[in-house]
Amino acid sequence: MNNLDIIKTLYQAFENGEIDIILDILDPNVEWHESEKLPYGGTFVGRDAVLAGVFEKIGLEWENFEARVEEFLDAGDTIVALGFDRGTYKTTGKSMQAPTASVWTLKQGKVVKFVQYIDTIKVCEATINNESLL
Repeated sequence: MNNLDIIKTLYQAFENGEIDIILDILDPNVEWHESEKLPYGGTFVGRDAVLAGVFEKIGLEWENFEARVEEFLDAGDTIVALGFDRGTYKTTGKSMQAPTASVWTLKQGKVVKFVQYIDTIKVCEATINNESLL
């Protein structure tokens, strides 16, 4: 499989809830960068940190969460996925759809780095009860 196919497999596994497949695609020391100010924003290093700090939180905090890719850009060792994330934040009951760009860096068939760029205002509008805090 080439790098584009690997990332497409990763997104399909996420859609199907196949976390083991995703974790297998990640390098054991993967650097995972979620946009700051998100409920799970920040940098996570290693598969276990990504699982606990990102995937488990998304599963617990969001209903019908979806990471939808509309376009992939193949730059060899770097794959860019353009699309949107959407879901309903359980605590507030508010839904969101936020444009996103995800940059995946691969080496020897494993993701070594992930960087997310997302419309954080859209996410915050769904996760904060008092909109005057925005």
